[in-house]
Amino acid sequence: MLTEDHQARTSEKRHPTRSPRDAASLILLDRSSTTPRALLGKRGKAHAFMPDLYVFPGGRRDPGDNRVPLAQPLQDEVLNKLMARTRARFHDKAARGLAVAAAREMMEEAHLSLTPSEYADQLRPDVSPFRFLARAITPPGQSRRFDTRFFACFCDELGLEPDAVQDSEELHDLTWLPVDAHESHPLPRITRVILSDLGDALAEDPSLPFGKAVPFYYSRNGRFVRELI
Repeated sequence: MLTEDHQARTSEKRHPTRSPRDAASLILLDRSSTTPRALLGKRGKAHAFMPDLYVFPGGRRDPGDNRVPLAQPLQDEVLNKLMARTRARFHDKAARGLAVAAAREMMEEAHLSLTPSEYADQLRPDVSPFRFLARAITPPGQSRRFDTRFFACFCDELGLEPDAVQDSEELHDLTWLPVDAHESHPLPRITRVILSDLGDALAEDPSLPFGKAVPFYYSRNGRFVRELI
């Protein structure tokens, strides 16, 4: 349900300009082998947005996400970055709601719970290991537009087993793809761009430190723009 393809298809019908909706995605990483791997799944053919493409689990932020309590909060560096370059009415609860949305979608689409065992009967995720990796806004003219924040964390930080993932109605063929070798799968352009950014960040520091500059992708006058937050 996530990542936006900044490479519009010529066969795609243009749509009136729509305001992008807040969304979030979690790039879950398995570092148990030599090459880190990221979890992606394939969207079905019936989906109106990016059918038959492999994407990270994620989706739009629901109003209720802002009210969900957290088992452990975001790091201050991450929260500060999330608040940057936002509209005046965007508040810290909305920023935390983005992290909740990413955790909730991971549960719904890959059946991986980020809620500690003591809160197992409710949605109360631990988002303390979330890094704010990237932000991307779908270009104007698309049938759906999202202002997506991409988080990243490692499986072992949350005690998650890579083999525990299960397909869902939203995503099937859930796959752990090497961050630096994903050419064999059909991905949206922005997903490839973010995987490239992730590979560079891991090469610089495999621990993915918090508070690093965040690439921000959007369209300006029909051109693909990359800035840092």
